[in-house]
Amino acid sequence: MAGAWRRQGEGVVVHLRLTPKAARDAVEGCETLADGREVLKARVRAVPEDGKANEAARKLLARALGLPASKVSLESGATARLKSFYLAGDPAGIESGLAALAAGPK
Repeated sequence: MAGAWRRQGEGVVVHLRLTPKAARDAVEGCETLADGREVLKARVRAVPEDGKANEAARKLLARALGLPASKVSLESGATARLKSFYLAGDPAGIESGLAALAAGPK
């Protein structure tokens, strides 16, 4: 499911399908959308207003990958369900962590 992310510069861009107002915060593996694109699925408890869900997703990705939250930034999709986040750092290490997340919950 490496189509859900790509290397860019000194980091990785990950494509995320976010579900706000969920029962828990979690990354739930990968899925293929109807148009063939692959995305990482995530749920957050935060509501989708004033950027709260985006911030919760940013922190969830950072925590799940063991990165400082300052290394994760929203690139696109601020008001959409499909978002792109830039993860700064060692691309090989980040991709390894993303591969583990793509496998789904344990």
